[in-house]
Amino acid sequence: MPLEDAHGRAVTGIRVSLTDRCNFDCVYCHNEGLGDTRGPMDPQDEEMTADEVIRLLDVVREFGVETAKFTGGEPMLRQDLVEIVRRAPDGMEVSMTTNGTFLPDRAAALADAGLERVNVSQDAVDPDAFAELTRSGAYDKVIEGVEAALGAGLAPVKLNMVVMEPTAGYVPQMVDHVAANDGLQLQLIEYMPEIAGHPEWAIDIDRVHDWLADRADRVERREMHGRRRYYVGEDADAETPTIAAGDPDGPAAEYGMVEIVDPVENAEFCANCHRVRVTHDGQFKGCLNRHDDHRAMGEMSREEIRTAFRETVASRVPYYGEYLVEEDGEWVRNDRYVDQPISTADDD
Repeated sequence: MPLEDAHGRAVTGIRVSLTDRCNFDCVYCHNEGLGDTRGPMDPQDEEMTADEVIRLLDVVREFGVETAKFTGGEPMLRQDLVEIVRRAPDGMEVSMTTNGTFLPDRAAALADAGLERVNVSQDAVDPDAFAELTRSGAYDKVIEGVEAALGAGLAPVKLNMVVMEPTAGYVPQMVDHVAANDGLQLQLIEYMPEIAGHPEWAIDIDRVHDWLADRADRVERREMHGRRRYYVGEDADAETPTIAAGDPDGPAAEYGMVEIVDPVENAEFCANCHRVRVTHDGQFKGCLNRHDDHRAMGEMSREEIRTAFRETVASRVPYYGEYLVEEDGEWVRNDRYVDQPISTADDD
């Protein structure tokens, strides 16, 4: 059975950062891009080895963790990524978030190794806008990578778009893009100033919800985080086809699925968080928004991993609604955590 924290949240998923390196330098990312475009390479000294990653996954699988997502930085900068995916525990669903630049050459091998899903970061469908946001000229490579993922059977491919002032104007184009292309879905991620800074870039995400509600042919609500999903056809005025029961994504050929991830000041979101994170250098992290809850796994023996995982789960608290509480319309630190510093989280 999965471990539960003191707030009744069972931990069923884990996000594992394989590296903090990235070949992009996105304007909204606090972690400066390294500009290393030589391609996949061996793990760096501070990064977990493939054996350590697999040992970690084996241990958390003992505790009922069902899903693992590999992240970064850019996880495909790891030469041993295919090996890691292939060696993941039986019965554990393995997915990845990537910028897509290395998918053209590696999507098929990753799918053969057992990768089940892939999220590709894409904030615009216009090459110039994409270059301005990512400080990269790799737009064509990313599009090719999405096509390679679809060709490898990794459909649906979910496109991740961070919604903020510099990108909000591109949302309609991105929605049209997924509606017109079979096998694509769109995940609109609310910009989080707590992590990336630039509070002036934050927008009222309810504006996006309202716009999609008017545009969508069908709206559903997911159990996870209470997220809303909007199904948008190529013709918003077309007759709504029936979506089969038990098919949460609907018929991909007829609908573009758009989902909003809106964690900012959202206590319901935090109350339904069921995952922990692992940094590239082998530390558990119970909350994305916090930087004061890391727990090292020592030499990463199985017993050290078990101990650190138990402690991490036991100490998890919802960020909004517990670590921060609302007073007079403002979110303030809960007195019981006043001695724990708030600082900027990393991309792990």
